[in-house]
Amino acid sequence: MPMTAVLYRLLPFRAAGWRSLARGRPAALAVLFACLVASPSTAAGEKALETAKSIEARLDLRLGYAMIGPTGEMQHGYRADERFAMNSTFKALACAAALNRGDQVLDMRVTVRKGDILPHSPVTETRIGSTIAIRALCEITLRTSDNAAANLVLKAIDGPEALTDFLRAKGDDVTRLDRFEPELNEAKPGDPRDTTTPRAMASTIRHLTLGSGLSPAASRQLDAWMQANAVADGLLRKVLPKGWPIADRSGAGGFGSRGIVALIRPDTGDPVVVAIYMTGKAHPLKVRDAAIAELGDAIFADLAR
Repeated sequence: MPMTAVLYRLLPFRAAGWRSLARGRPAALAVLFACLVASPSTAAGEKALETAKSIEARLDLRLGYAMIGPTGEMQHGYRADERFAMNSTFKALACAAALNRGDQVLDMRVTVRKGDILPHSPVTETRIGSTIAIRALCEITLRTSDNAAANLVLKAIDGPEALTDFLRAKGDDVTRLDRFEPELNEAKPGDPRDTTTPRAMASTIRHLTLGSGLSPAASRQLDAWMQANAVADGLLRKVLPKGWPIADRSGAGGFGSRGIVALIRPDTGDPVVVAIYMTGKAHPLKVRDAAIAELGDAIFADLAR
């Protein structure tokens, strides 16, 4: 659409007046147009973009993020369509798939066996021999990131391939899960297995929590489980403005991979979903956590305007 035509729609001036301005002051018109269409979200994106690039250069890694609005619009991002390993962020999707199956799966009880236990299984390792409902295993998984619990949930929904099928049915044609814990955390550069993109993950979590991807009751339950996350205090929660609810799921893996997806409800506006991933340099976990918190702080500062 020609620039003058856009301006006719934006402001209540007569067309003749705008045509006169366009003929006599084209440079002024261009500046005015730029001011009119520059939005707060654009400015917000510029600050977050600068922060993301600074982190990449300083830590010598690859970082991507996306922020999705309540109706699914991409507000801003960086490397938003590049693939990153999901690591434990997949657990939110697995429990969403279980919720989608309904009570038949959620109420199913499984026995925790010694062979199920993996590193970082803080709850299930104390429950060997017990039978636990899939519903309870989802709560454990999303609260503590218990790996054995996550695998039991995956098995209940028929495995990684079935989870990928669930995502395709919900409109996500990017995210894929191929393996169980702990192999899915390999995060080998260039390997598409067990990966997503920041845009895809943020969009899917938005669809499942704020949209129509699940029933209203199931969306509320997924949100509640993610709000109870107890293993991400050093990430976005560390810099979250007081009084802003957050529902998140974090993950870490090989080759310096770290990630988080979060539903955030600012007191200044509509809810948003943010996904942040990084990989490529095996920095200590605290360094990776601090980098995510730094980017989150920039995003939150913009949202607070």
